Amino acid sequence: MRPFAIAGIQMKVSAVASNVEMMKLKINITMSLYPWVEMVVFSELCAYGPLTHTAEAIPGNFEREMQAMAKKHGIWLLPGSVFEKSEGHIYNTATVINPEGEIVTRYRKMFPFFPYEVGVTPGSGFCVFDVPGVARFGISICYDMWFPETVRTLAVMGAEVILHPTMTGTIDRDIELSIVRAMAAVNQCYFFDVNGLESGGNGRSLVCGPDGRVIYQAEGNEEIFPLELNIERVKRSRELGVLRLGQPLKSFRDHIGQFGIYQQGAQLTYLNSLGPLIKPTKLDTLAKLKMQEHDYEPPINPTGYKGFGEV
Repeated sequence: MRPFAIAGIQMKVSAVASNVEMMKLKINITMSLYPWVEMVVFSELCAYGPLTHTAEAIPGNFEREMQAMAKKHGIWLLPGSVFEKSEGHIYNTATVINPEGEIVTRYRKMFPFFPYEVGVTPGSGFCVFDVPGVARFGISICYDMWFPETVRTLAVMGAEVILHPTMTGTIDRDIELSIVRAMAAVNQCYFFDVNGLESGGNGRSLVCGPDGRVIYQAEGNEEIFPLELNIERVKRSRELGVLRLGQPLKSFRDHIGQFGIYQQGAQLTYLNSLGPLIKPTKLDTLAKLKMQEHDYEPPINPTGYKGFGEV
């Protein structure tokens, strides 16, 4: 396998205006600065932000614009995700586009961020795709990775690189960074986590290798981070062990039938005792407040008076 170059784009995301033109500009800048990049990945819901009223049918204009950008630059493109409207449901859907501008696959987020991402229907299918002569890639979106079965399934399906658009602006970002490292290590794969900024998250995107070690961590500002991955490291880790020590995928394979909690009809007494999923009741109010927050401009002081603490 040859090395493969992926660029993550961590950018500001608006909740009240389209971000598509800025995404296109970021792609143009990336490919001008780093013409050797072969794949570009954006954050979750980067195109239109986190409000479900932006949901649109797929295929649609956004996909067509991204297909044109992928073909223009001859790159693989994962332009984050959008809310998809389909048969009365809303899904959080990511699209993979090849260098010819063709749709290769789509993935619907399996675990919406309940109790906050209500109104979004979970997807039901896992998603992997092949870059010929390079590797098999898996798609995971944000909260999906909190359920280790999702990433483990992608690894069992042969995924060597997990592409993970996320939108995290909450105080649990440190926890997520630890999960990224853990998922990379226990599944012996590359994990490419791309977060947004402002309404799109608090940044700190993270890329880890198949031993769980950090390859690159972004900060809280706009960044383009192009990285060349040596996919051969995944094969060596899976065959010889993490740091030539434990071989978790092989051990999982050899004991896969012993996990009774996953069997049909298993008694989940404790989990059932936890009660129903708690969901907020003021989502419309929350959406309006988000838009108000984005549009807020501090009042101008016409007197020029400087209060306490002002200089």
